[in-house]
Amino acid sequence: MPAPQRSNRAYRNAARVIRPFLFAITRRDWRGTDHLPASGGFIAAANHMTNLDPLTFAHYLYDSGYAPRVLAKSALFAVPVLGALMRATGQIPVFRGTSQAHASLEAAVQALRAGECVAVFPEGTLTREPDLWPMTGKTGVARLALSTRVPVIPVAQWGPQNLLGRYAKLFKPFPPKRVTVVAGPPVDLDDLYGRPLDTATLREATDRVMTAITVLLAEIRGEQPPVVRFDVRRTAPNPTEPLA
Repeated sequence: MPAPQRSNRAYRNAARVIRPFLFAITRRDWRGTDHLPASGGFIAAANHMTNLDPLTFAHYLYDSGYAPRVLAKSALFAVPVLGALMRATGQIPVFRGTSQAHASLEAAVQALRAGECVAVFPEGTLTREPDLWPMTGKTGVARLALSTRVPVIPVAQWGPQNLLGRYAKLFKPFPPKRVTVVAGPPVDLDDLYGRPLDTATLREATDRVMTAITVLLAEIRGEQPPVVRFDVRRTAPNPTEPLA
């Protein structure tokens, strides 16, 4: 398949190595690609269950004709080789809780206005929900969406956790695992445009995005999600689980 038009040489070279590896360890069920915009910038927002999610998420988008700019923890950019690859392919570091936090948003805004696909995990970290349902999202995705007014495409994925469990260190590539990724129609945020970007507006937009992702995931799993979304701020952390 031809490489996405907006992919640079580093992106294409990385894809030549990573895609065959992912083809070998997964059985892919890609759906909803007709919801991905044919032109213009957009946000692809997905659930986050395992550290392998970014690869399967990017694989889905790349095979659909997009070279996503993924918002990723700044610490990953300090990892030898990986960090260099992420910088070369134009991924966007997220500087949490620092004076540089605004830089991530600005870089993402510039990418969207340039017509790029920006991929985000609104939860900001692996879900803490016991059964891997999406938990409450952080408002960064709302701020980004409302300030640029680009489409927000919800994406749900299920299956990467069977390759690498949440917080697990044992990678299980064989036998190949079924990975389902589904995109839905854009999240309706029209009535929120023009409002002040206060807490209530940002939370409303974030909740709509997380609800759309959860509905897609429920369809994939054939199960009902929890009535109340898991909120780590209201739940005592499990001491056996990392906090990031």
